Amino acid sequence: MWEVIVRIILRYRLPILLVVALLTGVMGWQAGKVKLSYELAQMLPSHDEAFQDYEKFREIFGEDGNTVFIGLEDERVFKLEGFSKWHAFTADIESISGVTGVVNLTRLPIPQRNDSLRRLEFHPLFDGIPDSQQSLDSLFEKAFSQPFYEKLLYNAETGALLTAVSLDREILNTPERLDLISALQKAGNSFTEDSGVRLYFSGLPYIRTQTMKKVDAELKLFVLLAMLVASLALFFFFRSFKAVFFPMIIVVISVIWALGTISLLGYEITILKGIIPPLIIIIGVENCIFLLNKYHHEYRSHGNKVKSLVRVVQRVGNATLLTNATTAVGFATFIITGNRILVEFGIVAALNILSVFLLTLTLIPIFYSYLDPPKYRHIKHLNNNSMRGMVKAVVRVVSFHRARVYGVAIVFLVAGLFGMTRLHTSGSVVDDIPHRDPVYEDLLFFERNISGIMPFEVMIETGRPNGVLRPATLESISRLQEKMAAYPELSRPLSVAEAMKMVRQAFYRGDPTMYDLPHRHDRTFIQSYLPRNMGEDDSLLRSLVDSSMQTTRISVQMANIGTRDIRRIQEDLRPGIDSLFDPETHTVTITGTSVVFLKGTEYLVKNLLTSLLFAIAIISVLMALLFSRARMVIISLVPNLFPQILTAAMMGYLGIPIKPSTIIIFSIALGISVDNSIHFLAKFRQELRLKKYNIKHAVLSALNESGVSMIYTYVVLFFGFIIFTFSSFGGTQALGYLIAFTLSVALLSNLFLLPSILLSLHKRITGDRLEKSFLGNLP
Repeated sequence: MWEVIVRIILRYRLPILLVVALLTGVMGWQAGKVKLSYELAQMLPSHDEAFQDYEKFREIFGEDGNTVFIGLEDERVFKLEGFSKWHAFTADIESISGVTGVVNLTRLPIPQRNDSLRRLEFHPLFDGIPDSQQSLDSLFEKAFSQPFYEKLLYNAETGALLTAVSLDREILNTPERLDLISALQKAGNSFTEDSGVRLYFSGLPYIRTQTMKKVDAELKLFVLLAMLVASLALFFFFRSFKAVFFPMIIVVISVIWALGTISLLGYEITILKGIIPPLIIIIGVENCIFLLNKYHHEYRSHGNKVKSLVRVVQRVGNATLLTNATTAVGFATFIITGNRILVEFGIVAALNILSVFLLTLTLIPIFYSYLDPPKYRHIKHLNNNSMRGMVKAVVRVVSFHRARVYGVAIVFLVAGLFGMTRLHTSGSVVDDIPHRDPVYEDLLFFERNISGIMPFEVMIETGRPNGVLRPATLESISRLQEKMAAYPELSRPLSVAEAMKMVRQAFYRGDPTMYDLPHRHDRTFIQSYLPRNMGEDDSLLRSLVDSSMQTTRISVQMANIGTRDIRRIQEDLRPGIDSLFDPETHTVTITGTSVVFLKGTEYLVKNLLTSLLFAIAIISVLMALLFSRARMVIISLVPNLFPQILTAAMMGYLGIPIKPSTIIIFSIALGISVDNSIHFLAKFRQELRLKKYNIKHAVLSALNESGVSMIYTYVVLFFGFIIFTFSSFGGTQALGYLIAFTLSVALLSNLFLLPSILLSLHKRITGDRLEKSFLGNLP
């Protein structure tokens, strides 16, 4: 089959080049339309109960993650000049297109009792800029006497002042959000330059925007770094400009196709999809190294260029197809997770790994068919003394010291199994942002002053119209809030109960000691001052209740805590909720972005573990197609599962948690690391026939030829993944160093453990039994 394919490739090389050029032009046009994703990743499938609860909450109350928080902590703002500048800054951000509302002390709405109209009316406390410092001090004193806004808009203990900026949800999911956030930052920078007061920015829209800016910058950086690493590696190994230039053409085409595929499928670039182009570069160069190394081996043997090109495809076609297929499987298994971001990542990565295989297998023979035959300087790398010395050292060890190999492997296996017991699952909403990043430092400011900015919601359905304002309901809400106050990770709540406490304070002329729920003796009088359309239009409770007044919310902000702490709080609150609200008549749901993230993380970890097992199963089937016998499949998997165990152990010993950004490395690393086993075993299979089924001679011959290529590709893959440690995202960094570690262990396993296992079978299996054990019925 491969002989027919390579002859077609060489016979129709010009039409093939024209087709590739045409497809590249089309893909380049599509790549020019690719966009960044600004949506919050949907981690749960649409049928999940937690996702449906969150969607129901959003239908009633709207988005819970469309607010940018701006904070400051500076005494100059309490002076007339500083306050004037802060007041002007607030007006500036109110005028920005896409800002739907701004709330801070300069826009503080205070309810006031109007006896002539028998109603409460809201008026801004700061009606313009005071004319004296004394007036300003008096107004600040009055503002700080409003418990409703304590730890929401100000922190009396630290003097921190906070601004909540609501943004248009329609803009947040489009590229226009970049201009919107930039406009907020520009206004903030102008204020800082004018006043000298530092501002702190946070909130999910701000964090997501800063994240995608970094993704865009890192996509370009990693493509350049991957190209540099690949070029240097190719030149170092082959000492030939041609061996660098033509593989680089192939990987550039592959990157264009990868970006074009993203656009063609209607996807957008996320943090995960941003690493696909550099991955394609590294995998493409790996393919080129195997093909070029084989081409030089063949040419050195007989000196016929065309024959060498034909034999390259003939003899390594199966193995190269299988290595790329197993790598693609490692990514494709993410499709079964049901998570849209991972599904798209898996589809794009798998398709482009197979496309880079086709490009490599097609273009390397075509390019080199136009070139002159290799000269001595092009193939002298095959006699590289240092590389040959390394391979000879490996041969000596597996020939005479296999007991030591097994002893070391057993020691590391035991240590690995123990380390795996120390693994734990965790993660937080902004887990990937490094602690030294300004985004994270600003987040800590809000955690110190208001406990955090991550939405955590409790939705209460009373089951009856106007049920929200029933005294028993308000009392239960207030008591639940007291329980929630015991958790320092949660901010002060915003709820209908707190609003009614503020109403009572206003009824008693702003006396802060009256901040409490209406009592039995004054409830009727207070309610007579309330508007009748409380759940509609611009009334007091518009954001806290539905229009029928039967569903309400307790809205709090949460610190950037891990999933274990989120679950602990959720489970601790549930018994108290059930004791306060009768489950027969009330439905109380804990939801919000933080809770959806918790459920999503648990869901992903479970499904990613399943995808890893699925990857092992599919790779085993693919191996069986090549080797036909279960013995060979098992032998090939042993040295590749061993690195997975040690990587998991390293995570356990170093306290690296299992989370979506770390668990994906196992499927990816397995798909890539098994490549060396396939190339070695394919060569072993060929040599076994040539050496008349002498396992020892076949193993050593295969090791001598494949060992150099295994080391070459390891160097490229190692440094190719190490570049990801330069990322500013913790998950991408983990992907880099964990896969680099896995590949290092996999190289040692394939160089020492795999040949040792095969050599241990020498003299135990002979003749026909040996042929059936290793080769099956394949020709």
